[in-house]
Amino acid sequence: MRRVLALVLATALLALAACTSSAPKSALGSRKIATDQRVAAPAVKGELMGGGSFDLAEHKGQVVVVNFWASYCPPCRTEAPELEKVLAATKAQGVTFIGVNVHDQRDPANAYLADIKPTYGSIFDPSASLALDFDVPPNAIPATLVIDKAGRIAAVMRSEVDQKLLEPVVRDLLAEQA
Repeated sequence: MRRVLALVLATALLALAACTSSAPKSALGSRKIATDQRVAAPAVKGELMGGGSFDLAEHKGQVVVVNFWASYCPPCRTEAPELEKVLAATKAQGVTFIGVNVHDQRDPANAYLADIKPTYGSIFDPSASLALDFDVPPNAIPATLVIDKAGRIAAVMRSEVDQKLLEPVVRDLLAEQA
């Protein structure tokens, strides 16, 4: 029983540590990928938590921001209004945002969404299979990836993002030819 309790505690501490970094945002793995080094984004399909569905393939020709989050992640809550600012500033240019809730339970995830009220949908992914398809470890959230107009992974941010960090990346990708 002690071993099980120790394992549960260690797992919880690891998840909490992944979500509470105090390092500067610019130092935590933000990077735009050179055009010739980009790879195709994996398929992202799923039912949205608020109803409807999402299929990344339907958004080819658009810049798409994919944000991985969980209700138990404090930096996810902090970055939520920053994501909304970037969406508001770029939506008219054809940018799409999609959230992916990972390793969570439906009730806490729904409560989180009711509290932050995002204007974009989120896919419920309790197994974190979509995160793993993007090479985002479930304990490394928040994480934000930006897909270019050609459907390739163009930027990876493995930390909490803010408008100053994310919007210039999105605008650079909007300026690129598909």
